[in-house]
Amino acid sequence: MDFSFKEEQQQFADALRRWVDKDYSFEARKKIIHSEAGVSSQAWATLVELGMLALPVPEEQGGFNGSAADMMVVMQELGRGLVVEPYFATVLGAQFLKLEGGHDDVLERVAAGELKLACALGEQQSRHALNDILVTDGAGAGRISGRKTVVLHGGQAGALIVSARSSGAQGDTDGISLYLVQRDAPGVQVTDYRTIDGQRAATVEFKDAQGTLLGAQGQGWPLIEAATDYGAALLCAEAIGAMDALFAATLEYLKTRQQFGAPIGKFQVLQHRMADMFIHLEQARSMAMLAAAKAGSDDHEERRRVVSAAKARIGQAARFVGQQAVQLHGGMGVTDELPAAHYFKRLAMIEVTLGDADHHLERFIAQPGFKEAA
Repeated sequence: MDFSFKEEQQQFADALRRWVDKDYSFEARKKIIHSEAGVSSQAWATLVELGMLALPVPEEQGGFNGSAADMMVVMQELGRGLVVEPYFATVLGAQFLKLEGGHDDVLERVAAGELKLACALGEQQSRHALNDILVTDGAGAGRISGRKTVVLHGGQAGALIVSARSSGAQGDTDGISLYLVQRDAPGVQVTDYRTIDGQRAATVEFKDAQGTLLGAQGQGWPLIEAATDYGAALLCAEAIGAMDALFAATLEYLKTRQQFGAPIGKFQVLQHRMADMFIHLEQARSMAMLAAAKAGSDDHEERRRVVSAAKARIGQAARFVGQQAVQLHGGMGVTDELPAAHYFKRLAMIEVTLGDADHHLERFIAQPGFKEAA
């Protein structure tokens, strides 16, 4: 099987990398993070100009109808550049709208870069179980009340995809509905903050806020699973980009750092550790490619199995590569002045977003046929 990028995909990757190298350097990124907004309108405009917002949107709504494999190319470069703009949150929200159908006007605004989206799915008690929902919709009336936590780029979004319970018990998968809620709608209060990796997140309070129903009432769980599996595959790709950059930075450091009159990269024990990092990285890359290939599969069991396997393996690899890189850099590896620390923090956050390694291992073994095959 040929896993090389197509010409168009490589062109997207090259354009993004040139922009990151020229205008989104490590120092430029630090200024953005510490600015009042925490994101850059200029960077967002560049992403729009490069076609990154139109890429995942269907052609009928002014997009390029890019697949998860196309998006993998983009996410790798964003991971390599540690880009903190609300791109992932927006394309994940767009995926909900694509899968549900309708709302063409919203997708057209996303493709044009006029609207940012965020997904308010998690709650304080839910951790990785997105079916653990206390937020209610007024028994199906679309009047949303409750609190959503760690809403990625919720403060920068113009509209939110919100999960709410219409019926059933707290952890049931039946009885969950999805709504599109305007960020400035009456009854919506957003508290924005910066996360440890320099990204932005928010706590969102809903007090009888009116939402527009997505899909069928009480039947939102399959849509949540499908969209978040797609999102998990994108995060896997971003992690590969970050690990690529972190591995390269560590290798360069070992070539230049002198100890006992020689580069420390000449010490065999450190070469072995770099070899172990490389093995973890390449295994993770293979799983990310597989997840991208299966993220849109009509075979839901296969999609769940592959995405969970990839998220678990990449989470393990990210932790190993990050820890080794920090140790090989010595005390400098945890300083704010060195990119290595920022890559490690981003990898740590990717690992716990949309389910950590333990969560996805449990999900993997729960899929039909696992015990029989074992």
